[in-house]
Amino acid sequence: MLPQSRHRHLVSLIGLCDENSEMIIVYEFMEKGTLKNHLYDLDDDDSKKLSWRQRLEICVGATTGLHYLHTGSARAVIHRDVKSANILLDESFMAKVADFGLSKTGPDLDQTHVSTAVKGSFGYLDPEYLTRQQLTEKSDVYSFGVVMLEVLYGRPVIDPSLPREEEILDPFLEGKVKNEEMKKCLGQNGSERPTMGDLLWNLEFLLQVQAKDEKAAMVDDDLEASVAGSNALVPEDLMVVVANIPLKDLKAGTSMGNVSYGVMSAC
Repeated sequence: MLPQSRHRHLVSLIGLCDENSEMIIVYEFMEKGTLKNHLYDLDDDDSKKLSWRQRLEICVGATTGLHYLHTGSARAVIHRDVKSANILLDESFMAKVADFGLSKTGPDLDQTHVSTAVKGSFGYLDPEYLTRQQLTEKSDVYSFGVVMLEVLYGRPVIDPSLPREEEILDPFLEGKVKNEEMKKCLGQNGSERPTMGDLLWNLEFLLQVQAKDEKAAMVDDDLEASVAGSNALVPEDLMVVVANIPLKDLKAGTSMGNVSYGVMSAC
Protein backbone atom coordinates (compact mmCIF):
# COMPACT_ATOMS: atom_id res chain seq x y z
CA MET A 1 0.00 0.00 0.00
CA LEU A 2 2.83 2.42 0.85
CA PRO A 3 4.54 2.39 -2.58
CA GLN A 4 1.29 3.67 -4.11
CA SER A 5 1.08 6.54 -1.60
CA ARG A 6 3.80 9.03 -2.56
CA HIS A 7 3.57 12.33 -0.73
CA ARG A 8 6.02 14.77 0.85
CA HIS A 9 4.38 14.23 4.25
CA LEU A 10 4.53 10.42 4.08
CA VAL A 11 7.79 8.60 4.78
CA SER A 12 9.14 7.35 1.44
CA LEU A 13 9.95 3.75 0.67
CA ILE A 14 13.48 3.60 -0.78
CA GLY A 15 13.82 -0.09 -1.51
CA LEU A 16 12.52 -3.58 -0.86
CA CYS A 17 14.38 -6.90 -0.87
CA ASP A 18 12.77 -10.31 -0.36
CA GLU A 19 15.27 -13.14 -0.62
CA ASN A 20 15.87 -16.41 1.20
CA SER A 21 12.76 -16.02 3.36
CA GLU A 22 14.03 -12.67 4.63
CA MET A 23 12.46 -9.32 3.81
CA ILE A 24 14.29 -6.02 4.13
CA ILE A 25 12.44 -2.72 3.77
CA VAL A 26 14.43 0.51 3.44
CA TYR A 27 12.83 3.87 4.23
CA GLU A 28 14.22 7.37 3.94
CA PHE A 29 16.31 8.51 6.91
CA MET A 30 14.53 10.95 9.24
CA GLU A 31 17.28 12.78 11.08
CA LYS A 32 15.28 14.28 13.96
CA GLY A 33 13.54 11.05 14.92
CA THR A 34 9.99 10.81 16.22
CA LEU A 35 7.68 13.56 17.41
CA LYS A 36 7.32 11.61 20.65
CA ASN A 37 11.03 12.01 21.39
CA HIS A 38 10.64 15.79 21.27
CA LEU A 39 7.64 16.05 23.60
CA TYR A 40 8.69 14.52 26.91
CA ASP A 41 11.53 12.78 28.77
CA LEU A 42 13.95 15.28 27.23
CA ASP A 43 16.46 15.25 30.13
CA ASP A 44 16.92 19.04 29.85
CA ASP A 45 18.16 18.67 26.29
CA ASP A 46 17.22 22.04 24.80
CA SER A 47 18.11 20.87 21.30
CA LYS A 48 15.10 18.54 21.34
CA LYS A 49 12.58 21.02 22.69
CA LEU A 50 10.09 22.29 20.14
CA SER A 51 8.87 25.87 19.94
CA TRP A 52 5.16 26.55 19.65
CA ARG A 53 5.63 27.50 16.00
CA GLN A 54 7.39 24.18 15.30
CA ARG A 55 4.61 22.24 17.01
CA LEU A 56 2.00 23.91 14.85
CA GLU A 57 4.02 23.23 11.69
CA ILE A 58 4.42 19.57 12.66
CA CYS A 59 0.68 19.23 13.25
CA VAL A 60 -0.01 20.80 9.85
CA GLY A 61 2.46 18.46 8.14
CA ALA A 62 1.11 15.32 9.78
CA THR A 63 -2.48 16.34 9.08
CA THR A 64 -1.58 16.99 5.43
CA GLY A 65 -0.17 13.47 5.10
CA LEU A 66 -3.19 11.88 6.75
CA HIS A 67 -5.59 13.96 4.66
CA TYR A 68 -3.84 12.68 1.54
CA LEU A 69 -4.24 9.09 2.73
CA HIS A 70 -7.96 9.68 3.25
CA THR A 71 -8.62 11.48 -0.03
CA GLY A 72 -5.75 10.85 -2.44
CA SER A 73 -7.20 7.79 -4.13
CA ALA A 74 -10.57 6.33 -5.11
CA ARG A 75 -10.83 4.62 -1.73
CA ALA A 76 -9.48 6.06 1.48
CA VAL A 77 -6.49 4.56 3.23
CA ILE A 78 -6.96 4.44 6.99
CA HIS A 79 -3.65 4.49 8.87
CA ARG A 80 -5.04 2.74 11.98
CA ASP A 81 -2.01 3.48 14.18
CA VAL A 82 -1.67 7.26 14.33
CA LYS A 83 0.48 8.24 17.31
CA SER A 84 3.36 10.56 18.15
CA ALA A 85 5.87 7.71 17.69
CA ASN A 86 4.69 7.29 14.09
CA ILE A 87 5.20 10.91 13.11
CA LEU A 88 8.82 11.35 12.04
CA LEU A 89 10.80 14.57 11.58
CA ASP A 90 13.44 15.28 8.95
CA GLU A 91 16.48 17.56 9.33
CA SER A 92 14.27 20.66 9.09
CA PHE A 93 11.60 19.25 11.42
CA MET A 94 9.16 18.63 8.58
CA ALA A 95 6.68 15.99 9.71
CA LYS A 96 6.04 12.77 7.82
CA VAL A 97 3.62 10.02 8.76
CA ALA A 98 5.26 6.60 9.06
CA ASP A 99 4.55 2.92 9.80
CA PHE A 100 1.81 1.68 7.50
CA GLY A 101 1.91 -1.89 8.78
CA LEU A 102 -1.66 -1.70 10.10
CA SER A 103 -3.10 0.48 7.33
CA LYS A 104 -6.34 -0.65 5.76
CA THR A 105 -8.35 0.37 2.72
CA GLY A 106 -11.43 2.35 3.70
CA PRO A 107 -15.08 1.50 3.03
CA ASP A 108 -16.68 1.44 -0.41
CA LEU A 109 -18.86 4.38 -1.42
CA ASP A 110 -22.00 2.50 -0.43
CA GLN A 111 -20.62 1.61 3.01
CA THR A 112 -20.12 3.67 6.14
CA HIS A 113 -17.32 1.66 7.75
CA VAL A 114 -15.02 -1.34 7.51
CA SER A 115 -15.68 -4.17 9.94
CA THR A 116 -12.33 -5.49 11.13
CA ALA A 117 -10.49 -6.76 14.18
CA VAL A 118 -9.21 -4.03 16.48
CA LYS A 119 -5.55 -3.13 16.02
CA GLY A 120 -3.58 -0.08 17.03
CA SER A 121 -1.97 1.46 20.11
CA PHE A 122 -3.66 1.66 23.49
CA GLY A 123 -4.48 5.23 24.45
CA TYR A 124 -4.97 6.32 20.84
CA LEU A 125 -7.77 3.93 19.85
CA ASP A 126 -11.07 5.32 18.66
CA PRO A 127 -13.68 4.11 21.22
CA GLU A 128 -16.20 3.48 18.44
CA TYR A 129 -13.71 1.23 16.66
CA LEU A 130 -12.68 -0.39 19.94
CA THR A 131 -16.21 -1.34 20.98
CA ARG A 132 -17.88 -2.00 17.63
CA GLN A 133 -14.95 -3.02 15.41
CA GLN A 134 -16.15 -0.36 12.94
CA LEU A 135 -13.20 1.39 11.31
CA THR A 136 -13.56 4.73 9.46
CA GLU A 137 -11.40 7.71 8.57
CA LYS A 138 -12.73 9.30 11.76
CA SER A 139 -10.80 6.64 13.69
CA ASP A 140 -7.60 8.34 12.50
CA VAL A 141 -9.09 11.71 13.45
CA TYR A 142 -9.62 10.51 17.02
CA SER A 143 -6.06 9.20 17.25
CA PHE A 144 -4.64 12.43 15.87
CA GLY A 145 -6.71 14.37 18.40
CA VAL A 146 -4.81 12.51 21.12
CA VAL A 147 -1.53 13.40 19.40
CA MET A 148 -2.48 17.09 19.42
CA LEU A 149 -3.14 16.91 23.14
CA GLU A 150 0.34 15.42 23.60
CA VAL A 151 1.70 18.30 21.53
CA LEU A 152 -0.15 20.81 23.72
CA TYR A 153 0.90 19.50 27.09
CA GLY A 154 4.07 17.53 26.43
CA ARG A 155 2.86 14.51 28.37
CA PRO A 156 2.51 10.84 27.39
CA VAL A 157 -0.92 9.40 26.77
CA ILE A 158 -0.48 7.01 29.67
CA ASP A 159 1.98 7.52 32.52
CA PRO A 160 2.22 4.43 34.78
CA SER A 161 3.88 6.53 37.49
CA LEU A 162 0.67 8.51 38.03
CA PRO A 163 -2.61 7.37 39.59
CA ARG A 164 -5.14 6.14 37.03
CA GLU A 165 -7.24 9.29 37.27
CA GLU A 166 -4.19 11.40 36.36
CA GLU A 167 -2.84 9.26 33.54
CA ILE A 168 -3.14 11.99 30.94
CA LEU A 169 -3.91 15.05 33.03
CA ASP A 170 -1.06 17.39 33.93
CA PRO A 171 -1.37 18.11 37.70
CA PHE A 172 -0.60 21.76 36.90
CA LEU A 173 -4.03 21.94 35.27
CA GLU A 174 -5.86 20.88 38.41
CA GLY A 175 -8.95 23.01 38.87
CA LYS A 176 -8.91 24.20 35.26
CA VAL A 177 -10.15 21.03 33.62
CA LYS A 178 -13.40 20.95 31.71
CA ASN A 179 -14.37 17.46 30.63
CA GLU A 180 -16.76 18.98 28.10
CA GLU A 181 -13.82 20.25 26.06
CA MET A 182 -12.26 16.79 25.97
CA LYS A 183 -15.53 15.26 24.82
CA LYS A 184 -15.74 17.77 21.97
CA CYS A 185 -12.23 17.14 20.69
CA LEU A 186 -12.48 13.35 21.00
CA GLY A 187 -16.14 12.59 20.36
CA GLN A 188 -17.36 9.11 21.20
CA ASN A 189 -19.07 8.88 17.82
CA GLY A 190 -17.29 9.49 14.55
CA SER A 191 -20.12 11.74 13.37
CA GLU A 192 -19.20 14.20 16.15
CA ARG A 193 -15.64 14.62 14.90
CA PRO A 194 -14.33 16.85 12.10
CA THR A 195 -12.78 15.39 8.98
CA MET A 196 -9.01 15.45 8.54
CA GLY A 197 -9.56 18.12 5.89
CA ASP A 198 -11.40 20.31 8.41
CA LEU A 199 -8.54 19.93 10.88
CA LEU A 200 -6.00 20.78 8.21
CA TRP A 201 -7.81 23.97 7.20
CA ASN A 202 -8.04 25.19 10.79
CA LEU A 203 -4.43 24.34 11.60
CA GLU A 204 -3.16 26.13 8.49
CA PHE A 205 -5.20 29.17 9.47
CA LEU A 206 -3.71 29.17 12.98
CA LEU A 207 -0.20 28.82 11.55
CA GLN A 208 -0.73 31.77 9.21
CA VAL A 209 -1.99 33.97 12.04
CA GLN A 210 0.87 32.84 14.27
CA ALA A 211 3.46 33.72 11.63
CA LYS A 212 1.89 37.13 11.04
CA ASP A 213 1.73 37.97 14.73
CA GLU A 214 5.28 36.77 15.37
CA LYS A 215 6.54 39.12 12.70
CA ALA A 216 4.49 42.03 14.02
CA ALA A 217 5.04 41.59 17.74
CA MET A 218 8.34 39.64 17.93
CA VAL A 219 6.56 36.99 20.00
CA ASP A 220 8.71 34.35 21.69
CA ASP A 221 8.04 30.86 20.27
CA ASP A 222 8.06 29.23 23.70
CA LEU A 223 4.84 27.42 24.67
CA GLU A 224 4.40 29.62 27.75
CA ALA A 225 5.27 32.89 26.00
CA SER A 226 2.83 35.76 25.95
CA VAL A 227 3.27 39.41 25.04
CA ALA A 228 1.00 42.04 26.53
CA GLY A 229 -1.17 43.66 23.90
CA SER A 230 -0.31 41.23 21.11
CA ASN A 231 -2.78 39.08 19.24
CA ALA A 232 -0.41 36.11 19.11
CA LEU A 233 -2.00 32.72 19.40
CA VAL A 234 -1.18 30.69 22.50
CA PRO A 235 -1.24 26.90 22.87
CA GLU A 236 -4.84 26.94 24.08
CA ASP A 237 -5.90 28.00 20.59
CA LEU A 238 -5.02 24.55 19.32
CA MET A 239 -7.76 23.24 21.60
CA VAL A 240 -10.17 25.26 19.48
CA VAL A 241 -9.12 23.11 16.54
CA VAL A 242 -9.26 19.84 18.48
CA ALA A 243 -12.66 20.78 19.88
CA ASN A 244 -13.81 21.72 16.37
CA ILE A 245 -15.05 25.13 17.47
CA PRO A 246 -15.65 27.32 14.36
CA LEU A 247 -12.91 29.93 14.11
CA LYS A 248 -15.48 32.49 12.99
CA ASP A 249 -16.95 32.34 16.51
CA LEU A 250 -13.70 33.62 18.01
CA LYS A 251 -12.47 37.18 17.96
CA ALA A 252 -8.87 37.79 16.97
CA GLY A 253 -6.59 37.71 19.95
CA THR A 254 -9.14 36.15 22.29
CA SER A 255 -8.02 33.33 24.50
CA MET A 256 -10.31 30.49 25.44
CA GLY A 257 -9.45 31.09 29.06
CA ASN A 258 -8.89 28.05 31.23
CA VAL A 259 -9.03 25.45 28.50
CA SER A 260 -7.85 21.95 29.22
CA TYR A 261 -8.95 18.41 28.88
CA GLY A 262 -10.30 15.54 30.92
CA VAL A 263 -9.18 12.09 31.90
CA MET A 264 -8.78 9.65 29.02
CA SER A 265 -10.78 6.99 30.85
CA ALA A 266 -13.72 9.38 31.01
CA CYS A 267 -14.07 9.34 27.22
